[in-house]
Amino acid sequence: MLRIVQALDGGICRIKLNGGSISADQAVAVADAAQRYAGGVIEATNRANLQIRGIGSEQAGLIDSLLAAGLGPRTAAGDDVRNLMLSPSAGIDRQMLFDTRPLAEQILDSLQSHPRFHELSAKFAVQLDGGEGLAMLEHHHDLWLSAGEQDGECLLGFGLAGCPTDAPIGAVRLDDGHALVVAVLELFLDLARPDQARMRHLLAEQPLAGFVTKVAERVPLVSIAYWQRVASPEALHIGAHPQRETARVYIGAVPTLGRLDPAMLRGAAKLAREHGDGSLRFTPWQSLLLPGIQESAAAEVTHSLENLGLRCSADDALAHLIACTGSAGCGKGLSDTKSDALQLAALRQRHGQILDLHLSGCPRSCAAAHIAPVTLLAVSPGHYDLYFRDATLPGFGALHARNLTIEAVAALLDACSRSPLDA
Repeated sequence: MLRIVQALDGGICRIKLNGGSISADQAVAVADAAQRYAGGVIEATNRANLQIRGIGSEQAGLIDSLLAAGLGPRTAAGDDVRNLMLSPSAGIDRQMLFDTRPLAEQILDSLQSHPRFHELSAKFAVQLDGGEGLAMLEHHHDLWLSAGEQDGECLLGFGLAGCPTDAPIGAVRLDDGHALVVAVLELFLDLARPDQARMRHLLAEQPLAGFVTKVAERVPLVSIAYWQRVASPEALHIGAHPQRETARVYIGAVPTLGRLDPAMLRGAAKLAREHGDGSLRFTPWQSLLLPGIQESAAAEVTHSLENLGLRCSADDALAHLIACTGSAGCGKGLSDTKSDALQLAALRQRHGQILDLHLSGCPRSCAAAHIAPVTLLAVSPGHYDLYFRDATLPGFGALHARNLTIEAVAALLDACSRSPLDA
């Protein structure tokens, strides 16, 4: 947040949210800052954070306003390393095995207050998964922790340079979760060279078994039988879903292609105050949740969110599309991905096709930290290579067709959906 990054459309301020959560008052502060100091574009990111685009010369004023709202780091040096992702439904999910939020507070405090951790790369990231039904399980993290049960006890399995759908390489008791994170991060810094910024770089040379043995010298590990985390097939970040608390729901709403304007954010904050628990939660699907809604008010709140321009139906094609900034705001983008995505969504909605799609203006894949079922990679203005996800292949998956227009993409996907072959 303290370091404004320049893009074609102005400066970008990335606001890292604790566990993806923000109070209604803080949301209004973000809306006000975006309107006063920037172009009014607010983006929900794939790390459950927010960013303001189009910042002009008054960078100091914008940063000061966000700091005054309590949105900054506890220490300036700890700003870049606040990379801890939780489930958007942490603490309220009916399927959770434990409430991850107290442990997350411990981890975030250590990341910001432990001077040595400030040496970590700004991209070095940790994920904490409490077994929630709503959880992003496909983003790779340098260290991930995922709850599981064994012999009636809740344990934290963990892995390195992967995600919770991988088999854990070890486990600790819940009380040792914080110590495990500290031990792994300190050991990484002990062993990694300056050019090895991420865990995968270190493990390319350091045997995994040796690393785990060194971790076990610092934290007691628990022997575990095999378990594997399975993602929910439902789009639990869209629409109303029951919480752990009786007669309460959270409502998931998707801003079109991850972008909100100040009026949208202020409107959502108002609904959170009037009908929810006074907070909003952002998700790795570039959407937001309003938690703590009375079940009896769900239809009214959903209608109000839709009136703000947010999408609350899993049957809406635009709720399943993600696109990077594209050539309109990024010098590396080869096409205007946002505009192309709107065109594609209209074509797919007309055909009744609902499928998770990702449009990327270049191979960096900034909009998606996971591989979508279908990826369109821009090769020139309005033209894309089409990939289908394939777990056996690196990158976006299997290249299916080259240099397609948006109309050709829609027609091809329609043909694939009608064929017996599973695209």
